[in-house]
Amino acid sequence: MKKTEFLRDYFRTLSPENLAIAAVYLTGSAVPQSGGEALQTGWAVVKRALLAVSGIGEQEFRVISNSHGDAAKTALEVLRGKTNPREFSLRESQKFFVALRQSRGPLAKGNVLEKTLARLTPLEGQYLVKILTGNLRIGLKEGLVEEGIAAAFGRELDQVKEANMVLGDIGKVASLAMEGALEKAASRLFAPIKCMLASPEPSAAALWERMKKEHAEPPPVWVEDKFDGIRAQLHRDSNRVEIFTRDLRRVTGQFAEIADAARHLTTDVIFDGEIVAFEEGRKLTFFDLQKRLGRRDADLFLGNEIPVRFMVFDLLWKDGAPLLNEPLKARRELLETLPMPPLFEVVTLFRAHSADDIENAFTSARGRFNEGLIVKDGDSPYTPGRRGLAWLKLKKELATLDVVVVGAELGHGKRSGVLSDYTFAVRDDASGDLLTIGKAYSGLTDVEIEALTGHFQATTLARHGRYREVKPEVVLEVAFNSVQPSERHGSGLALRFPRIKAIRTDKTVATIDTLSYARSLVE
Repeated sequence: MKKTEFLRDYFRTLSPENLAIAAVYLTGSAVPQSGGEALQTGWAVVKRALLAVSGIGEQEFRVISNSHGDAAKTALEVLRGKTNPREFSLRESQKFFVALRQSRGPLAKGNVLEKTLARLTPLEGQYLVKILTGNLRIGLKEGLVEEGIAAAFGRELDQVKEANMVLGDIGKVASLAMEGALEKAASRLFAPIKCMLASPEPSAAALWERMKKEHAEPPPVWVEDKFDGIRAQLHRDSNRVEIFTRDLRRVTGQFAEIADAARHLTTDVIFDGEIVAFEEGRKLTFFDLQKRLGRRDADLFLGNEIPVRFMVFDLLWKDGAPLLNEPLKARRELLETLPMPPLFEVVTLFRAHSADDIENAFTSARGRFNEGLIVKDGDSPYTPGRRGLAWLKLKKELATLDVVVVGAELGHGKRSGVLSDYTFAVRDDASGDLLTIGKAYSGLTDVEIEALTGHFQATTLARHGRYREVKPEVVLEVAFNSVQPSERHGSGLALRFPRIKAIRTDKTVATIDTLSYARSLVE
């Protein structure tokens, strides 16, 4: 493949230090997945820096931005003839991203970005913005970068992929591949590991058949509740505790009470689990938990209002020993020997011997207000980052709603040129008003999205940057897992995991579902 060959040849020209930097950038990110704290530099910061460097007015900038619908292309145009370019090496770019991450607040970040953009060529500025916004869009994905690394240094692709799954840092993987030392990639404390993922199945019967098909004899089948929380990995030794999310971001400060409780553990560990909003006698949900996300430091008020618990379901490392290659049943036996501090709970396991057992367990899990089930092969190792067949999940849709689209927004990545993100509404029974209840961008084909883009362009009522208010006439059937109270939408409700099932050309806005019906689904 041409792209792999290009990457191979390019990687061979780089020093070890530059190789580690470039490999990360080519995945469309400024920092590796396991790089910890995010840059927290949104479009508002980028826009202010571009305005300051270019000296153009707000109105002219808006015209340029709307004409492109793309932040990087906008940067290229507004920077033409406005900068004083000087040499900008890979090492300097890395120092820039470190400075940006360490800057506190949008004003400080904007100053750092403005000074850097002013010394770049417009083309360099364009690609800096691409990396900042996570939309490199040069036809590369992480798998191709892995292939390029393997080809450049004559390594086995599977070994490169395995190292990347464990380390979560494609730059370190590239360096190890150059050194011929990929075997050094092993799980260790405070280097978050990519989560093992579960593949979905539509029913208990399909799930049981899948388990039987993968084995000559049915394996030990472990069944756990699937919680409505945040997947989290906790690393602890006697001096330090860190909590990482599924995408390997550090969130220790946002859940300080869990970190404090973990200090009472008597062993050094890496736990895989779920942070859930929990209080005895009061039903809390993911929507409650969301209020604690995105905060740099602990909020004592929210900690009291929205208490949390860490549900532990796997042990990945204990007292210096990586456990990824041990079977689940062995990891579980070790886990059950550990005394748990307050706020920690080991997830209850059930054994399933038939599809009926799984169906009954699913009903019980939903009765406990959990999302569904995770079914696991007791003989399976922990495979970071993979969505294989050793873990399967069962989540049934709660219901569907017929809604009307009231807003359409440009998508991202390959969908940046089409209106693919739809805000939709239900009808208020009393007033007849349309009240928003959610937003969805999955479930339709590219052909359907292309057709809807033309329709919404022709029926736009008002434009607000990337977002358009549209004439409410396209009815969608939307599936979801739950409905919860929310202040984010006009209806006072929000859908959890909305997915578009169909465009209902047979229905009109007069026939969409009502607010009272949506409210009836809250419980």
